[in-house]
Amino acid sequence: MVEDGKLTVRAVERALDILLCFTEAEDLNLTEISARVGLHKSTVHRLLASLEGKGFIIRDPASERYRLGFRIWELSANLTHSDDPALIVLPEMERLRDQVGETVSLYVRDGMERVRVQAVQSNQAIRRVAPIGARLPLSVGASSKILVAFADSDEQQLLLRDPSWPTAVSPAAYLQQLEEVKTLGYATSVEEREPGAAAVAAPIFGRAQRLVAALAVSGPANRLTLKKMKEHAPALMEAARRMGKMLK
Repeated sequence: MVEDGKLTVRAVERALDILLCFTEAEDLNLTEISARVGLHKSTVHRLLASLEGKGFIIRDPASERYRLGFRIWELSANLTHSDDPALIVLPEMERLRDQVGETVSLYVRDGMERVRVQAVQSNQAIRRVAPIGARLPLSVGASSKILVAFADSDEQQLLLRDPSWPTAVSPAAYLQQLEEVKTLGYATSVEEREPGAAAVAAPIFGRAQRLVAALAVSGPANRLTLKKMKEHAPALMEAARRMGKMLK
């Protein structure tokens, strides 16, 4: 019976892994899904059939490609309450986007990663596209620096001692960067994670000055220069301050 339970849990985990494939792609074929989750096509096909039967996945019979089904949107509708932080701050994010002309993102920390929970894309023809739900490493990037810099010192040490922390990142040098970030009140990054991309981020504090999220402005590095990021920093920090008051 225990073994049956283990098999059931494994099947659930695999089905969820398949759904998570669609955080960065609108549609995928069987081969692509199989490669992403590291499972045999026959196993993936069975799981897709179950997900399709429940409405979580839709298969296009002509192209044999899969996409998320309407049942996903039914579930997500329960997240769109007035107390959802990602929705509460959306108007402020749009206002900041219009001010600086670049993509604006909201990140929270989840273990050794940061997750983009909200984004407002730039209206410029050449822009940084920021998919919601993307999971990124905590070791690089302006938003990562914010999420680590304003964590308490014990938490910082746990992060730096984690086995998944890149050995190429010197803890001493990184801690020095974090001190500079705390002094300035914002963090910058230029091509740290992605070639040609730059970002500037600031902390959002909620109740009792508790760090809630990191607010970031990102764009092409040739347009969002260090000089330009410094110019945008006051507007960014003011937007983060207003958002923090909304979350109290």
